[in-house]
Amino acid sequence: MKITIKSTNLKLTSALHDYIEQKINGLERFIKKVGIKDRSFDPSTKLSIKKGKPPFEIWLEVGRTTFHHKKGNVYRAESQIRFSGKSIRSEVVGPDLRIVINEIKDELQREFKKYQKKQMAIYKRGARKFKKSLKFASEAKYKHKKGARIREEGA
Repeated sequence: MKITIKSTNLKLTSALHDYIEQKINGLERFIKKVGIKDRSFDPSTKLSIKKGKPPFEIWLEVGRTTFHHKKGNVYRAESQIRFSGKSIRSEVVGPDLRIVINEIKDELQREFKKYQKKQMAIYKRGARKFKKSLKFASEAKYKHKKGARIREEGA
């Protein structure tokens, strides 16, 4: 996983850089749940065979919206995650930079869960469609007796 951090109208200290990386690296467990469907991915090197790129790239931009104001929502964070042809994007504005970073992590976490549920729904829909397309022989019938399914042939 590659993380690119950019600061706008703000000096990025090493402590702040480490804090951001710690929070964003916490998303890695959600990224693993999404899975990699690309067959050109080599798990030993964690790089794509074709392009030499990591399968997940995270861009994060943090900064101040203005120097004029001292109070209110003056800090903002914007992030984008790209993986296997898809991308998840979020933007948060708040009064403190650490709060904004925590909120952006939570927002990305929610988006990952939403994406994962959508992928599971697509998979289940296909499975239901396949099951519905199966046809049984007319000799094999199922009847319900006392809540249990009993298979009778030739009835």
